[in-house]
Parts: sequence; structure tokens; C-alpha cells
Amino acid sequence: MGKKKKISLEANVTADVYSRLTDFDIHLFKTGKHFKLYEKLGSFPVEFNGKKGTYFAVWAPNARTVSVIGNFNYWNSESHKLAPRWDESGIWEGFFPGVQRGEAYKYAIHSNTGDFLEKADPFAMFAETPPKTASIVWDTAYEWKDKKWLEKRKAQTGKPKPYSVYEVHFGSWRRKYDDGNRSLSYREMADELVAYVSDLGFTHVEFLPVMEHPFFGSWGYQITGYFAPSSRFGTPEEFMYLVDCFHQAGIGIILDWVPSHFPGDVHGLYKFDGTHLYEHSDPRKGFHPDWKSYIFNYGRNEVRSFLISNAIYWLDRYHIDGLRVDAVASMLYLDYSRKEGEWIPNEYGGRENIESIILLKEFNEQAYSQFPDIITIAEESTAWPGVSKPTYLGGLGFGQKWMMGWMHDTLKYFKNDPIHRRFHQNEITFSIMYAFTENFMLPLSHDEVVHGKGSLLGRMPGDEWRRFANLRLMFSYMYTHPGTKLLFMGGEFGQSSEWNHDQSLDWHLLQYPAHQGIYQLMKDLNVLYKSEAALYHYAFDDRGFEWVDYSDHQNSVIIYQRKSDKKEDLLLVVCNFTPETRYHYRVGAPYRGQWREIFNSDEFKYGGSGVLNQGALTTTPIKYHQKDYSLSLTLPPLGISVLKLEKEETEFELE
Repeated sequence: MGKKKKISLEANVTADVYSRLTDFDIHLFKTGKHFKLYEKLGSFPVEFNGKKGTYFAVWAPNARTVSVIGNFNYWNSESHKLAPRWDESGIWEGFFPGVQRGEAYKYAIHSNTGDFLEKADPFAMFAETPPKTASIVWDTAYEWKDKKWLEKRKAQTGKPKPYSVYEVHFGSWRRKYDDGNRSLSYREMADELVAYVSDLGFTHVEFLPVMEHPFFGSWGYQITGYFAPSSRFGTPEEFMYLVDCFHQAGIGIILDWVPSHFPGDVHGLYKFDGTHLYEHSDPRKGFHPDWKSYIFNYGRNEVRSFLISNAIYWLDRYHIDGLRVDAVASMLYLDYSRKEGEWIPNEYGGRENIESIILLKEFNEQAYSQFPDIITIAEESTAWPGVSKPTYLGGLGFGQKWMMGWMHDTLKYFKNDPIHRRFHQNEITFSIMYAFTENFMLPLSHDEVVHGKGSLLGRMPGDEWRRFANLRLMFSYMYTHPGTKLLFMGGEFGQSSEWNHDQSLDWHLLQYPAHQGIYQLMKDLNVLYKSEAALYHYAFDDRGFEWVDYSDHQNSVIIYQRKSDKKEDLLLVVCNFTPETRYHYRVGAPYRGQWREIFNSDEFKYGGSGVLNQGALTTTPIKYHQKDYSLSLTLPPLGISVLKLEKEETEFELE
């Protein structure tokens, strides 16, 4: 816990002085409508009556006594006692001179149940590095330099824009093998990761949870310190510096947020004041069978305030550009992953978790009302209607939703040997049937490269050349399909082994041409995506997509158009899912004139075979695919070709 030191004690000032210190609207808290609790609860270095110290406030309504323990009082629970507020809010508070920023502390709670507990502060902004478990007195003073980014973000509110997201697990992206295999710090990542993502051209980075978590192997999804960036990598200010550097480089930050469950560590939220304060008492509603963790009591007003305040905190204090909400399906259904008899129906006899639905809607309403230029994204794996529709239209209010069906069908399709793909054409085309029912993000996430699934490259069939060609084709198909994009780290250079959170990515692979080719492909796909409005203008609208042909099962070829609101932006996309080069393949063209191939996944620089359509491609008046004109193309093996109208010609001009 650090070096012990003794400070002089001063008699506690009265509870009404504490109340004046906080100016706390208790009515909002008790009705679940206080969304900035981080300004009121926790520990705050302040000056009172000319003396510097720390003000503490904690919610523990079922406590008999609460005191602050730490190095400063030799962890003596009889020393620094908090007083209950007069308003029966269940909040205990106190000011102690001499307790300064950087002090480790916990709350010693004598419960009405007879239990004695030592708990970390639920609102602590900093914590000791695991396996230590104490909170640390802190504040978040930082001078931001991202004004231009925030102004640009505000100016783009509501406008079509590309989202290509690089998903990162902080502790295993890159490690220092010459320094005990340690993870990079926030400041080191500000140097290395920002430059790397800038070079690749992604618009955003998404971090698996950076909030403090005791078990590294949980990847951050078992959180004990919801308001504290993990001290494994540095201080809160250093994390702010990292965010600032990304913003100055023109890159947004999305954080994974986990309001679905929390672990049962003794210093955490579980039985915080000796009772089931944050979680449901009935295990049929309060215990998660998959993750052996505890489910928040969304029906308790103070808990809703805690969760929504936490979301707002990251958007407010850390200038975060978006939150991806984990495991939304587990929150929506009372019978999620439960057998008959293991769950309790709602008041109407249904399986829907009404209390959770209210929380999610209110979270989105508050996030967008306070920060209209951010994004919220749901990881939701069912067909729940309206996840990304506004709450005033009956939706949950998220900005986007992960398209889990696309991910599943695409990976399943690509696993097939190309010779069999003609029997599975519907697996690669089915996604368009529902692509515009939500604002979908196409994810190839961390969940797809763990638990024995292998790497994306490892799931591709064939010899080495075909595996790399398949991977190039899948990424190119993803970037030309409607929806925004997300790729987990390592995929961008063809990581060959399954992700291991205790190891660095296999950076040595970038010395080999095939992996360099995947990296170059991803760079060019991001350039293509950001520069061609047809690929993002109507990302969630069927006006941005049109089938040309999806019926060529025998050749495993599909052809589609991507469109914006301008005719000159139109793109023609041709995918060949077999290793056969197809010569003189006729494709219907919507406009007469000269077309040019602006992207081909089979280029030599990507590790391909160089089967290209070079120079101007002129339409002929041969009707095909229900179009008046057509083009004769060479389709690259296991490749994708993107064409754009270079010069439109009319019959008058030709005469």
C-alpha cells in the first residue's frame, strides 16, 4: 500500500458543512435522474477553512458506520469516521485535513448485517495497480489541446461520414520483451499507436475496457473501478494525453463500456454495504451464469444514476467520442443463457427486461442530449427491433449496432473451399435482406480470434497464396458492403496465430511480403472508403446499394452498386469468390461511357497475381443484367474489382 505516514487529525466538521461542500440535489439522486454523480461522490482534494485535505462521500445506506482507512491512519477504522447525511440519502461524508492527492484508501464499512467490509471507492478516479486493490485520492486536471478536433466533430454532427474502427486490447497490442514483456504505457502508446493508426488510415480506435479491472485475463470486461482508467498503464492524465494525441491526429476514440455485469471481488461493488446494493438479491436476476458475475439492479434509481453518470463521465472528462456497449442482448432478456425455472418473468409475464430497457433508453437520451456529436454502439446479437432507432420512435436510441449476422455468415462462407461456394451463395448475399433495418457496423472483432477459433487468416481455406487472397477478398468485400467497419488488431497484417492477451501481436510477420501486402491493402481500403462518398453516404439506407446480379451461383460471382446522392459518385463492385480468373466476364453498366478500375485486390503490391483491368473500359450497347449497356471485364482470382464512371457519353456525343 506504500509507505505509512501519520498526519495530524482535526475534529470532524458538522454534516451540514459537508452538504454545503457538495451542493447535492438528493432528489435527483433518489429518483435516478442525477447524471453527474462523479462531481458529488468519491474523493476530492479540496481546501476548507484554509486547510488542505480531502472530502469523501460514499453511498452505503445499510451501513452502521463508515470510515476512511489508509496509510495515513495505519488502516485504523476507528480514526477517520464519516457522518451520515441528514437527508436519509444513505450517503456518508467527511472532510479530513492532511489527506492529500495520491493517498491510497478504502472505506471500512460496518454493516447493519453485522459484516465488516473494506471496499474500494466506486467513484474513485484512480486505483492501485492490481493485484493491489485500494483506491487513490485523485483529481483529473489536464490542459486539453484538441479544440480543433471537437469543433470538427461538432460541425459533422448528423452528416454522413466514414467509420473505420481499429479495435485494440491495450495490454497486448505491443509489448516490451526486453523489459519483462510488459505492456506499453499510455504515453508510449501515444507515440506508437497513434502513428500506426494514422498510417493505416482508420478513422477511430476502439479500446476494449480500459477501466480498472483486477483480473487481466478478463480483457477488461470484469470491472471494479468504473471511473478509473487502469493504473497498469499510467495515470488518468496520461490516458487523457493519449486521447488528446489521437484527436490531434484526427482520430476518434471509442471505449467499450460494460453496464451488464461486474465481478464479485471482495473490494468491489458486490454486497457493497453488506447488502445487495448494486446487484439484484435474487440470483435469477442478479447472477450471470456465463461470466460468473453479478448483474446490476437496473430498477434501483441510484444504480441507474451510477451507470449513466459513468457513461457521461467518460464523454465529459475524457473527451471520448463514443461508447460501445457490451453484451446488450444479456441485458434485454431475462432468460438470457438461462434454462426454464432459472429466470423470473417481467410483470407482464414476458422475457423482456423492462428495467434494463428503461436504462438503455435513458443512457442514450442523456448521452446524445449532452454530447450530440458522439456515437453509441450496441453489441446486440439478436433481432431485437429498433436497437439503433431513436427512443421517440420506440427504439433503444443507439447510434449503431454490430451486425453479428453478417459477421457469422461471412466467416462461415469464407471457410468453405471455393469449389463448394456455389452451393452457399445465399450465405454471402443474405445480409442485404436486412442490412438497412438498423444502423449496422460490420465487426470482425476480438471475439472471432479467440477460444480455439484461430486467426482470421487461419480460417481461410487453401494453400498459402489462396489463404491470403481470401483474406484480401473478405476485407475488400467488407469495405464495399453497406455499413461501418471494425477490425480487431492483428487482422490488418494477417496475424497467423490466435490472439493471446498475454503476448504481443506477431509484429515479426511484417517482414514477409504476404503480410506486408495485407497491411498495404488495409491502408488502401481506408483511403478508398474515406475518399469515395458512395461507400459511406448512405451507409444505413437502401438508396446507397443496388444489386446488379447475385444469381451467378456457378461462378460464385456477385455484382452490386454503391451510391451517394450524386450520380458521378457511383461505384460498380464485382466480387469473384473462386480462384479462377474469369476472362470476358460481362457486367451490366448503369451508364454509357468510359469506366476505370479504381481498386483491385489482386494487385502485385498486395501479394496478388496482378490480374487487372487497366486503362479505360468502354461500355458496349449490349443489354445485360437488365441494363442498357455492359462492360467486358477480367475478374481476378479470389479478387474484387471496383469500377467508377470516368466519362459519361450520350448518344448525341457519339454521333
